[in-house]
Amino acid sequence: MPDSPPAHITLAFSRSVGIVAIPTGRQYRWAETALSTSGFQRRDDGTFALPVGDPQAARTTVPDLIRAAQRHQTTVKASTRRFLGDVAQDFADQLRGTWTAKLEVYSHPLWQEDLVPWLWDCGELSQAVQNLQVPYAAVLSNDADITLLLIERPGHQHGYVVGAFAPDGFTDNYHEPHAPRSIVVPAAAGLAGRLVTDRFLPAYHQALLARRTTTVEDALARIREEYQTWQAMVASGRASDASPLGPGSLHQASAVLHDLARWTFRDVLIHGPALLERCPPDAASRRKDADALERLRSALHSAQSARAEWNDVMDGLRQSPDTQRVIPFVEAEAQRDSRVWPAIETWLKDGDVLLQQARAACGGPPRPLRAQETALSATAPALPAPSAVPDAAPRR
Repeated sequence: MPDSPPAHITLAFSRSVGIVAIPTGRQYRWAETALSTSGFQRRDDGTFALPVGDPQAARTTVPDLIRAAQRHQTTVKASTRRFLGDVAQDFADQLRGTWTAKLEVYSHPLWQEDLVPWLWDCGELSQAVQNLQVPYAAVLSNDADITLLLIERPGHQHGYVVGAFAPDGFTDNYHEPHAPRSIVVPAAAGLAGRLVTDRFLPAYHQALLARRTTTVEDALARIREEYQTWQAMVASGRASDASPLGPGSLHQASAVLHDLARWTFRDVLIHGPALLERCPPDAASRRKDADALERLRSALHSAQSARAEWNDVMDGLRQSPDTQRVIPFVEAEAQRDSRVWPAIETWLKDGDVLLQQARAACGGPPRPLRAQETALSATAPALPAPSAVPDAAPRR
């Protein structure tokens, strides 16, 4: 990141606030002190403001700020751009639906690094946040779980850069291969809004569909792989390291398979609904595909209900004495498993029907099924019954 003054103040004009001052730098508190002592008032978003209701006060306060800044080793510069908070609000008003805009100030250069894990971008925005100083930005969000980041384009007198954060349900966003590319937009809010609506958001939705498809596909593939490993152990009587299965080893392997399958299936619970919404049964070209999609939808609903009920039971047990937890825990666990395992089996059998349709919706050709997937999809692999696993002590 390029060197910058230890303390700096950027002045911008806001039509609703007046003169807005943004303190930044590794010694940003020096800048804050200069602003406070010269009459600027701190705002909730980290900026300082000087209302324009009294022009005479403004004419005297700004020179006072220059002198105070010199005493506190702080540089001051008036921006040639409008206040980013106003730009973001005008921009949000041009987008379809209801959007909110919020200014964020990253006074210390290290603060902007908190953005990196959450940004889902393969373009100029991500590069700027990682390599240049971005002292402030605007976050725009709507009720459809879409969150955008708007910054002034670094190194340019005009223009802004817009990109996206990853939606809920994803964690590893750094260099994610499906990430959409941020775009440059002009200061004119109407044109900027059309560019985002007509170009960026469609690309974002396509990228999101592709990422959800890959996530569900990977989850099902991992469960299949673990199931095949378990099958091989049962058939050979040996563990994965070729050692003979001892007493209780198969039960332990079954328990491991169940835990992994249930944990991995969470990705299906999170992202499966969006895929099913994009590929409804009535859009299927073949009746058997429509029936498969309906089975997937029903299985997903059953597993989601079981998970919600399980969470409610666990919340209640956490408030109960230890002596009253064991039996309710075992009963609740058995009831949950009796509904979750059939759902997992249904998705292992029919999931590729949905994945093929989702890939087609992404604009790419359907991927041919691998031989092992074809064999496993033809007949639902029967996971070892939960009852085959010996009772265990409640997991806290």
